[in-house]
Amino acid sequence: MKKINIAVDGYAGTGKSTTAKKLAQKLGYLFIDSGAMYRAVSLYLLRNKIDFDIESSELIAALDDIYIDFVITEGHLHPTVRLNGQEVENEIRKPEISAIVSPVAVHKSVRRAMVAQQQRMGLEKGVVMDGRDIGTVVFPQAELKVFVVADIEIRAQRRLNEMLNKGINTNLEAVIQNLKERDHIDSSREEGPLKQAEDAILLDTSSMTIENQVESVYRLAMERINA
Repeated sequence: MKKINIAVDGYAGTGKSTTAKKLAQKLGYLFIDSGAMYRAVSLYLLRNKIDFDIESSELIAALDDIYIDFVITEGHLHPTVRLNGQEVENEIRKPEISAIVSPVAVHKSVRRAMVAQQQRMGLEKGVVMDGRDIGTVVFPQAELKVFVVADIEIRAQRRLNEMLNKGINTNLEAVIQNLKERDHIDSSREEGPLKQAEDAILLDTSSMTIENQVESVYRLAMERINA
């Protein structure tokens, strides 16, 4: 059976990452969370006290020292992200990283460095990658592109539940504000903005369960694979 690349783009809290993870597992594909890559970059900059508000020569030079990959580790069903060989899945989900990831990801040098690493991962096909510019920039030739949306209140409640389950204390109002700020930055940035590719299929998950989402995209994937 031939392998394809699948791009799942959309807003935070729409269920796109969970859908992409479960879809990859169902297909036997590699799941790559591109958002986790930008979070890992943010963590590196924060750890090394590198100013991320400006695209300085120090920030650009730091990108050469960042290598990101995904591996299956004990206790995790899906691949987890590693930063220079260290597993950082839990650290990159903390509020302090959520607060800076969009300002970090807006820089051209950061996006170009991550796109290069993402394209390396997809050379052999058989990849499900989720993010904001996968279908438009990273894999413009992907055989299947899906763009996921949902009402912001529903997105915020989903994200809040995820954070509380991980022991991260916050509230719904704070999550809504964070999502609004991220939406604006992601949609308005010059390099790799969040937008629907012309040939992407729109999926509104506001009233869908994760199982419904996975099954919908799985059917689309099998159509492409068997074509």
